[in-house]
Amino acid sequence: MAAKGAGMANKGPSYGMSRQVQDKIDSKYDPELEQILVEWISRQCGSGVGRPEPGKMGFQTWLKDGCVLSELINSLYSGDKPVKKIQSSSMAFKQMEQISQFLNAAEKYGVTKTDMFQTVDLWEGKDLAAVQRTLSALGSLAVTKDEGTYNGDPNWFFKKAQENKRDFSDDQLKAGKNVIGLQMGSNKGASQEGMSYGRPRQIL
Repeated sequence: MAAKGAGMANKGPSYGMSRQVQDKIDSKYDPELEQILVEWISRQCGSGVGRPEPGKMGFQTWLKDGCVLSELINSLYSGDKPVKKIQSSSMAFKQMEQISQFLNAAEKYGVTKTDMFQTVDLWEGKDLAAVQRTLSALGSLAVTKDEGTYNGDPNWFFKKAQENKRDFSDDQLKAGKNVIGLQMGSNKGASQEGMSYGRPRQIL
């Protein structure tokens, strides 16, 4: 019995911690951005996708089965559509599969890994701010690419700076990383010297 009690007691603080973390994550969720994204997705996909109830929970419910997201990414392609099968399902694994198809297609479209949400962020509502970030990145890319498939106000999303990354060779990129590595190395050296003074005291 005691062990069980201890286990339950341990759950208290961890729940409290996760609550704080969740509150912080929630605070990043932007209701104004939600309105822009809803407006864009509705225009981009047409009336068939409907509209969510206002607010974060409505936004999550609307996108949760992955179908609206898949329609969205497909609408940005004029030719061959990246998500071949869009099927609404009440089964969790089917919904998650549909979301991951959207994520794969979004990455191929050019959304960077750092801007990409994880399936659970949306499906379990763990980080809906991350979902907003992915969709904003997608919108920015669509405006920047200007391929005639973007349907909305170009001012809704920042145009991404047209980076000339492709012009760099691998060797040049590696050389750049080495420079950063050396800078970091020298900083570390400086901090370690300072720390070494404290070491004899710690032994005593």
